[in-house]
Amino acid sequence: MVPFIRPYRIRPDIQTWMSDPQTEALIASEFKRGYYQGIGEFHLTGRAAEASQVRSTLEFSVRNELYLHAHADDEALEILFRHNPKARIIWAHTGFSTSPVKVEAYLQRYPGLWCELSYRYGITDGSGRLSAEWKSLFEKYPDRFLIGSDTWINERWDSYGSIMGGYRQWLAQLAPEVAEKIAFRNGERLFRKTKF
Repeated sequence: MVPFIRPYRIRPDIQTWMSDPQTEALIASEFKRGYYQGIGEFHLTGRAAEASQVRSTLEFSVRNELYLHAHADDEALEILFRHNPKARIIWAHTGFSTSPVKVEAYLQRYPGLWCELSYRYGITDGSGRLSAEWKSLFEKYPDRFLIGSDTWINERWDSYGSIMGGYRQWLAQLAPEVAEKIAFRNGERLFRKTKF
């Protein structure tokens, strides 16, 4: 478990955090606790990423060497990197439906991007077989992918074993060194300084 600051006080903040002037104070206050490694997971779509509050959150993350865990569509992701190309972004669910070709283009363009794979459909076919496109992408960029569980509701904790089992099924179709990096080594490398 790696602690991140979620910029929400209450659930409806999902829709308004990017325009709420109190967001900056919330993040700064939580950061003083001294153990957070990032900000997120936060939700962001389209041009909402242009909001000044989003920009200040991103700049805070860059100044303090924090990761952003962005549940964002393609347009919002691009805007985040336009704000500051030094941002370090973990793309939650890797855009849900972004094609492997487009994911590769982002990986080439943005060195501070890592792709988190929870709730990411299309990696496998209906039988659990890893698609050729995703397998090629994982092999080409083995250091840029992370496994996540996205246990945001109790039912996801109840299903944790089967979620991990599904990952293990397609990870087993990769070379062991590639599978190991995606399964946990990349996370260790990014967050090894974490101390609780």
